[in-house]
Amino acid sequence: MLRGEEKKDFTFEEVYRQLFPTIFRISYRITGDTGIAEDLCHEAFIKYYERKQTFPSIDEVKYWLIRVVRNVSLNYEKRRARERMAFDRYKKSALTFDEGEEEKLLKEETRGYVQRALDKLPHNLRVVIVLKEYGGLSYKEIGSIIGISEGNVKVRVFRAREKLAKIFEEEKIYVS
Repeated sequence: MLRGEEKKDFTFEEVYRQLFPTIFRISYRITGDTGIAEDLCHEAFIKYYERKQTFPSIDEVKYWLIRVVRNVSLNYEKRRARERMAFDRYKKSALTFDEGEEEKLLKEETRGYVQRALDKLPHNLRVVIVLKEYGGLSYKEIGSIIGISEGNVKVRVFRAREKLAKIFEEEKIYVS
C-alpha cells in the first residue's frame, strides 16, 4: 500500500477506466489481435468483478489483473497458434495497394515481424519483454507479478532483447 493511501473498495468502473489500457496492451502483445485482446481483457475484468475479496490498493488490483490477462492470453495463444499463421498468410495475400496504402502496409508488416519474433521467444522471456515494453511496468512490478526477483527480471529482459535482435538479424529484418 502506498504511503497515505487508505484501504478502500474500488468501484468496478474506477478499476476498469484506470487499468483497461495497460491490461489491453499486454493482452494485445501476447495475442497480436485487437479484437481477441479486447475479449480476453473483458474476460479478466469479469473474473475481477466476480471476485469477492477486496484488494488493499489499486496497484494490487493491477498486478492481479495482469496475471489473469497474461494467463488467459497465453492459453488462448497456445490454442490458436496454427490458425494465426494461416490467417497471416491469407491476410498478406489479400492486401491491395491504393495510394497511401504502402505506408499502412509497411507498418502492418513491421508489426507482423515483431509479433512473429515475439512468438519465437521462450515463454519466460516473452512475458517479461511484453510486460516491460508494452505494459510499461517497472522491473520491480514485473518481478512482483511473475514472482521472481527484480534482478532476474532485468536479466530476462536483456536476454529477450538479445534474442529478438538475433531473430531480426537472421531474418534480415530492420525495425526502427
